Amino acid sequence: MIDQKSFSAPLLSWFADQARDLPWRRNYDPYQVWISEVMLQQTQMDRVLGYFQRWIARFPDVQALASAREDAILASWEGLGYYTRARNLHRAARYVVERLGGELPQEHASWLALPGVGPYTAAAVCAIAFNQPHAVVDANVGRVFARVFDLDTPVKERTARDFIAEHALRLTPPGQARHFSQALMELGALVCLPRRPRCSFCPLHDLCEARRLDIVLERPVPAKAVTYIPIDVATGVLMAGGLIYIQKRPTTGVWAGLWEFPGGTIEGAETPEQTLIREYMEETGFRIDNLRKLAVIRHGYTKYRVALHCFCCHLPDNTPQTPPILTAAQEFRWVSPKELDHFAFPAGHRKLIDQTFAGGGFCTE
Repeated sequence: MIDQKSFSAPLLSWFADQARDLPWRRNYDPYQVWISEVMLQQTQMDRVLGYFQRWIARFPDVQALASAREDAILASWEGLGYYTRARNLHRAARYVVERLGGELPQEHASWLALPGVGPYTAAAVCAIAFNQPHAVVDANVGRVFARVFDLDTPVKERTARDFIAEHALRLTPPGQARHFSQALMELGALVCLPRRPRCSFCPLHDLCEARRLDIVLERPVPAKAVTYIPIDVATGVLMAGGLIYIQKRPTTGVWAGLWEFPGGTIEGAETPEQTLIREYMEETGFRIDNLRKLAVIRHGYTKYRVALHCFCCHLPDNTPQTPPILTAAQEFRWVSPKELDHFAFPAGHRKLIDQTFAGGGFCTE
């Protein structure tokens, strides 16, 4: 069995030399560590850095976050996806301000009591911000352990997860949880890469069982492949009097609270145009005409792969008006093209905005 010193000493020495200069590492402020960890879930580091800096500039502490409007938070999060993360940050910040006097907790159990905070985030904040001994196991750490210990089951299976958590904690040197946990994640991110591992640069080279057996690329064992579901959706940018109609999705369900252009799934033998006319009538009561195809935008979320058929459309009298009904939204607005940047949209609709208004393919009256 690998002992603590032989594992941690070369790893910590490597981290001291190779650690990236990340903004939340400069003072290990608990709020900043918390925000960074939530942003980094299911998002690459290079994308997170810009978002993190803009977020901290706008919401510098838990009080600022708690007092912010949800629309402002979602707009700042737009592009990171998985908007539940942003909503949970908001809910947790309010909880801290209203129930904990505005002070972020230091205890692992208290972090778990915050809305939306799970075992990984609680462990990461306690280890990194407060230097407490907790096993911080993300995908990078799972890959390192799968190779070093030659784990022959997918890392997300219970036996592998328990093994990794147990050994990550066992190998953490006293008083070094902050650097040890980050070193493991950094090693997986920079050296122990999924497809092109840089084994000759690895401080754990001599300990790695997968390297010894020459099966590095066979670890981790892949999980069962996900089956994706293709769907075709139609959506339309409705113009009237130089303004654009947008509506805010309900508070629950997919993309809750985000703004959108109306539309829906193409049913049966419908054409995309027929779908859009039907959806506008069902959702708003508007009769639209003069449809013009803009683009087909492809994007994915969860298990779906979406072909988004996008149109420009108009009201017959070219006058912005209140929709007769509002069945699929909680709120609507007529806005100028420039104002679209102030609202948070799902990724597919933001791509449509970028292509239509920034790329020159303008809707015309």
